[in-house]
Amino acid sequence: MDNNKNTAIKIESITRNFVMGSETVHALRGVSFDVHEGEFVSIMGSSGSGKSTLLNLLGCLDRPTAGHYFLDEVSVGELSRNQLAEIRNHKIGFVFQSFNLLPRTSALENVELPLMYNPSYSSRQRRQRAEAALEQVGLTSRMKHTPSQLSGGQQQRVAIARALINDPVLILADEATGNLDSRTSFEILSLFQRLNEQGKTIVFVTHENDIASFTKRIITLKDGRILKDNINTKVEDAREWLENLPKQDD
Repeated sequence: MDNNKNTAIKIESITRNFVMGSETVHALRGVSFDVHEGEFVSIMGSSGSGKSTLLNLLGCLDRPTAGHYFLDEVSVGELSRNQLAEIRNHKIGFVFQSFNLLPRTSALENVELPLMYNPSYSSRQRRQRAEAALEQVGLTSRMKHTPSQLSGGQQQRVAIARALINDPVLILADEATGNLDSRTSFEILSLFQRLNEQGKTIVFVTHENDIASFTKRIITLKDGRILKDNINTKVEDAREWLENLPKQDD
């Protein structure tokens, strides 16, 4: 952690309870941590650890039962539903395990989607930003292809480009390599590492130790609490792993 950098995320004593019939499930129990600008953090945890609940809170898809969440110094808990939607669209770039691309829409149009709700951009500006985002992830030659014409790795790169288009404060990745083979996973991890080197703040939610080893900091949850919060002193380099794998067509 670099405490000289601005705080992208601040979580203070977050709890999240769910009432299930006559029982109350305590999904998060007083979780606190900060993420500074430019960090690459993985949130680890097995099923039932609370990581999915935390993911929903970080993505402004849910509200805590108690505690405070600040995203880019904005207190999320005090926002209306419309304000939360605006925060999601402008400050968070989502990358999902299942890509969540529109099947009959080109890569370029998929990437443009977040800007469709932003009236400050003309159609030409949307197109230019989408082209730049696809170039950033190495898909200049695939802009007009639909998802069915792209490999899994290419589809995930389209999803990452879509996450980048609004220049978000935070890229939030949910099991982003979960549907990919080993080589493609390393390609996507290499891309995330490169984006982080360019200054992007990334939180990567995963249940796999092998994936977390490519991030600079690992927060481990268990039973709704932080079990460990460690700096990763031996960050794996995805590019080195790729060099040691047999080459194959993309």
